[in-house]
Order: sequence, then C-alpha cells, then structure tokens
Amino acid sequence: MAVKRRVRAGDVITGALQTFKAQFFRALAHPTRIKILEILVRGSRTVQELQDALHLAQPLVSQQLAVLRNHTILTTQKEGLSVRYALRDPLVGDLLDVARRIFNNQLIGSQGLLRELQRETRRGSPSGTRGLVRPRRDAG
Repeated sequence: MAVKRRVRAGDVITGALQTFKAQFFRALAHPTRIKILEILVRGSRTVQELQDALHLAQPLVSQQLAVLRNHTILTTQKEGLSVRYALRDPLVGDLLDVARRIFNNQLIGSQGLLRELQRETRRGSPSGTRGLVRPRRDAG
C-alpha cells in the first residue's frame, strides 16, 4: 500500500522559491549572457553597442537579451529608434563579482592539485601519471 505523505504549506513555498532561484540562475547560464551582464554592469547599452562589443550578429544578441529580459534581469528604455538595455538590479554586478572570487578560489585549488600531481610525477610515483601534460606558461 502506498504511503501518503503530507505536504505542508512550507514545502510548497520552499519548492516554489527553489524553482524561482533555479530559473534565475538558468537565465544566467550562458557565456554570451554572462558577457552581456558584464558589459551592462558598466552602464546601459543598445543592441548595436552590445553587438559591436561581443562581435556577434544582431539576432544572436537579441535572442540572449530576450532571455535576460524575460527573467526580469534587464530593463529596457526606448531612445528614438533604438532600445537601451540596463540591469534591473545593480546587485547583479555584485553577484558576478562574488562568482568571480569563487572561480578564482577554485582555480587556485586546482593549481595546487596540479602542482602536487607534477611533484608526484617527478618523484616517479607509480600512480599512473606518466605522460602528464604540463600546462604551458605563456610569456605575458
């Protein structure tokens, strides 16, 4: 016999809130949209200005702007024949900064692991790391 689980009011609210959060982060989850937001942190731009900065065709830029606009991350303001896009909430810039710091911390940790793996390789550890590709060091 199937056991019926009681759903409390808090469960429904939490589920809706988690869905809202997931949709927000899903709207950010595209390299072009992230770059658009990084540009808009510095101020509003038209589609043409974004297109020039991103080196992408107008339909691609407009498609990504539509996703951000539909998730109320951006606002629009008509100026003559063009439309200016801006961040609805300047805290999006803070979110991008925090994400950048998190990524930096993760990469620092990864570099430490890579150095440890390279030291193991040099010591001839039998851990199957022969042929390890070392990262290139770019001059600059």
